[in-house]
Amino acid sequence: MPASSSSPLIESTSPNQSSVRSESQAGLPESAPLEPNCPKPNRLKLAYDIVMIIAISIDLLLISTDAILMSTFSSDTASWLGLSNQLYWYQNHVHDSLRSAGGFFTLFLIAELLLRWAIAIKDNIYYRWFFFPFVHWYEVLGCFPQLRALRLFRAVIIGRRLYQLGYQVLPQPWINRINFYIDLVLEELSDRVILTTIQTFRQQLTDPERQKSFIESTIARNRDEIETAILSLLRKELAPKLQALTESTGGGAILASEMGNAIQEGLANTTELHRYLRMIPIAGSLIESQLQHVGHNIGENVVYALNERLLDAERIDALMVAIATGIAQVDTNNPALDHLIASIIDDGLTEFEAQIKVQQWKHQDLLNL
Repeated sequence: MPASSSSPLIESTSPNQSSVRSESQAGLPESAPLEPNCPKPNRLKLAYDIVMIIAISIDLLLISTDAILMSTFSSDTASWLGLSNQLYWYQNHVHDSLRSAGGFFTLFLIAELLLRWAIAIKDNIYYRWFFFPFVHWYEVLGCFPQLRALRLFRAVIIGRRLYQLGYQVLPQPWINRINFYIDLVLEELSDRVILTTIQTFRQQLTDPERQKSFIESTIARNRDEIETAILSLLRKELAPKLQALTESTGGGAILASEMGNAIQEGLANTTELHRYLRMIPIAGSLIESQLQHVGHNIGENVVYALNERLLDAERIDALMVAIATGIAQVDTNNPALDHLIASIIDDGLTEFEAQIKVQQWKHQDLLNL
């Protein structure tokens, strides 16, 4: 919405304009931020803008009528209707006077605009003195004869001031419909911009060198975050399973039992031991059986003892930190890693693109499909 215009005596700004007081008025140190001073709309400004919009509308109506009557189409139509004399009289007696009046009115608008600019500078309405023509761009352009229609933007400001003063200018359904179409246009424009950006980024990733540079820089910037995430994952998933090996049930019992069975089987398959024990009469077989049983128990006890010493909480945490640090410092010059990260990025862009393509305005109640 264009910024508001005001009377030559009083300058106003719309809510999206930042008006400030001068530092001397505010009494603040130079480093302190300036406080905005937004003048409230009043009926005097509203009355002046209404008078101006009526005058501008009459001026535009006269200019449009004059342009039509001075056209070849009007001459042909007047000849066909037998009104050539009247049209000739208008073109020779009224046209020049009307054109001169339009020129004087344009000079009046330029003078009024310059006067309001001077008042804005004097009262420090804007942060900088040169902000005024940019805020009131439609009035500046409206000073050119070919762009006179831009002067009618003041009607929008009048409607806004009436709304701020508590007057219902348009029915609420109309306002809802206008807001709906504004949101529709903004959504479609922003979607096109985002989709174009995504497509450009995809094309950049097709270049191997650019893709490799992007992956390397991304990993280099986020090595600490990668290490933290991996460490958190290891502590949550791997550490409890390693600590479970110290227990007498579950994975620890299986490992200890398998170690005992391996030692027992090793003793049984040692032919020299078997031959020497068989040389002992009567007790040789019993000693061999007991030795294998003792070997089985020794294997289990060794596993439990190693688990208790090597898999305590502090050693496991130190091991997890070392693993996470090593993974975070991984060499990015790896084709498999590049392919994995590129695939993840592409999948993320695809999902993001699919979400952007969803036209949210179609789900609103204002559109009856």
